[in-house]
This record gives sequence, C-alpha cells and structure tokens, in this order.
Amino acid sequence: MLDKKQCMTSAAPAPFANWMLDTNDVTRVFLAASQIPDLINIAGGLPDPSTFPVQKISEISARVIRDHPNETMGYCAIEGLPALRGAIAARYSTTTLKLTAENILITTSGMQGLELIGKALIDPGDLIAGQFPTYLGALDAWRPRQPRYRNMDVHALDFDATHEIQGAKFAYTVPNFSNPTGQLVGAQRRQELALAAAETGTWLVEDDPYGTLNYDGSLPSSVLALSAAQLPSRAYDGTCVYLGTMSKQIAPGLRVGWAIASKEMIKALTLAKQGSDMCTSGITQLITLEAMNSGLIEDLQPNIVDLYRKRRDSLCAAMTEHLSDWFDWDTPEGGMFVWAKARDKRLDTDRLLTLAMEEKVCISPSSVFDALGQHRSAIRMNFTFNSEEKLTVAVQRLARATKRLIEETE
Repeated sequence: MLDKKQCMTSAAPAPFANWMLDTNDVTRVFLAASQIPDLINIAGGLPDPSTFPVQKISEISARVIRDHPNETMGYCAIEGLPALRGAIAARYSTTTLKLTAENILITTSGMQGLELIGKALIDPGDLIAGQFPTYLGALDAWRPRQPRYRNMDVHALDFDATHEIQGAKFAYTVPNFSNPTGQLVGAQRRQELALAAAETGTWLVEDDPYGTLNYDGSLPSSVLALSAAQLPSRAYDGTCVYLGTMSKQIAPGLRVGWAIASKEMIKALTLAKQGSDMCTSGITQLITLEAMNSGLIEDLQPNIVDLYRKRRDSLCAAMTEHLSDWFDWDTPEGGMFVWAKARDKRLDTDRLLTLAMEEKVCISPSSVFDALGQHRSAIRMNFTFNSEEKLTVAVQRLARATKRLIEETE
C-alpha cells in the first residue's frame, strides 16, 4: 500500500486527448450566455417552445408506454424499431427512390448521424469537402477524428462539383436553408453534386434538418432522390447519405433522427452506433411513429411556418433600419438563420461578439463555421426563438456594439 507521503508525491493524471486542444472559445461563450440576466440570445438554432405539442405528446407517451411496455422500457434493435424504419422508408420513397427498412438507421438525433459518419469513414488526416460556411455541430462531431478540410462554396458561379469533392472521403452539404447562411442550393447544383458523387465514388452527406421550415416556395428534389434517379430500378444503393431529424418538426427533446443510405452504409453506421449508445430510446421512437401515422407533423407545420416567417421578416426589417450601414444580407427563404456579411472585411466579428455580449445580445461569429477558422467578417442570427419585439431590441443592441467596434478600428 502507498503511505501518505507517497500519495502526496504521486504523478499528475494522464493528459486529455489531443483533439480537445483544438476547440473554440466561442462555444463556451454560448454556454455561459444563458446565465446572463436580460441577455437576448440570437446565436443558437433554437425552436420556440410554444410550438411544442405538449398535450398531444403527453397523450401519445402514455399510450405507447401502456400498449408497448417491452419496446418502450427495454432495449431496442440497434438499427431502430422495424415499424419506424418502414414508415420512414415509405415516407421518402418515390417512383425512382426505392427504399426499404434496410435503407434506414434510427439515430439519437441528427447530430448522432453526423458523429456516426465520422466514425465509419474518417481516419486521422482524411479529407472532408465541406459546404462553406459549415455547420458548427458537424465540425464538433468530426473533430475527434482529426480530419483535414476543403471548404467548398456550392453557390459560386465557377463551382466544379467533381473537382471539389475529388479525393475527399466524403462531401458534406446542407442544401435546404443551410446552417449558417440560410441559403437554398438550386436544382442544377444539386444535380451536379449527385453526378459528381456517382462519378468519383465519393460519399455525399445530405444533412436536412430545415427542409420543413420553408416560407416562400417549393423545394427542389433532394440530392438523395437525384442520386437514385441515376441508378437501376432497385433498392437504393448509391453514395448519398441523407440525414433527417424530428428536432425542427416536433421538438428537439425527442432526440430522434435517421440516416437513409445504401444497405452497405447502414450496416457500417449500425456498427458505429453499437459502440456509441447501443440503441435509440424506444419511447421516443414510438412517439415519432405515432406522430407520423396520426398526421401530427402535418398539423403542426402551418402554424410553425407562419410564426417563423413573421419573425424572419421582423428581424430583417430591424436589420434594415439599424445595421444596413455595415452589413449586407439576403432574406432567407426558409430555415432559422440570417447570415450578414460585413461590408468592411476588416470588421472582426469575433471581437464583435465580445462587445455584443457587453450590450446583452449574443450572436454567432463566422469563424466557428469555417473549418479553417479564418472567416471573421460575418455573423449568423437566429429568428425562431425570440418574439418579434425581442428581435428588434436585439438588433438595436447589436447596432450599438457594432458602432463601438467601428470606433475601435478608426
């Protein structure tokens, strides 16, 4: 046994993994923001809790626990409940996109889908071609794998899909109202991505959390559907991996998402999931299945879309009044965010975040959406969580912070 003197001179604990040194300070600021009184947070991608169907979900929860005690209280199959997998396959199938339950993996939120893709595909040093700017959560999910990145601007006029994804282990894109920009990738560019993935054999990850938050028109076909259209008429076996989630359709607390892919990829993701959480909650899977079968999702969408459209318009109107001297932006057709680019590229939005916090408004600076950490002249603002009145106050506070930053740099 060690005596007291020996214990006092014991060696320090082993260090944490190297990847944990490669994090960003901004995430810690976000987490601390909720502790600041009177602060208005327009940084996060949060739905409004008033849209959550609390009563109906309570009723469904009680019913599924009572009627399906084994599935709700016990372990489920790693791949997910067969009935839910079948329902998702039927929901997404078309005349050319032929899906079965074997093409579906149920995940614990869309975020787990991203993490599992990293586990299944990425070795240290492998290349990811990521739509730029890129979703911060995806970068966090893959950081422990220590990949390299190639930023690809899918909206650039000279974008060459084959050149951009060539040599990458996979390409990552958010075609529907991208986080952080809110932009919609057009039909032609989606077709180019689908063709390039087929030609090069590169896996193409299509992340779609925001497709149901569509305010101003119809959506082009998914990259998954376009990929399937190139294949023989059989169950899907292409290189596209589609990720969906219940977080924006019902509530993020369900933590239910899904991956749609070839059987080969689903097997690989299932193996990765086995070492992650073993299975997704049976309770929330059955709630999701009931919500799909009962039409609850379709019943909720009109009110959610109407509420968020009004808030988007209020945010953009306040920006026009208070921020138009310093920033340019497009009104997004859907999603949860407005992406504002500084006219003066020297305007450092990391510094703007610090000043904005002092003015009691929290924003997202562009550096966290750049895998290379170099983009520092834009901001992301969320319009779904706060009321129209709060959004106006938030922009006024941000304008004061921007004026202070301009004065610092003069």
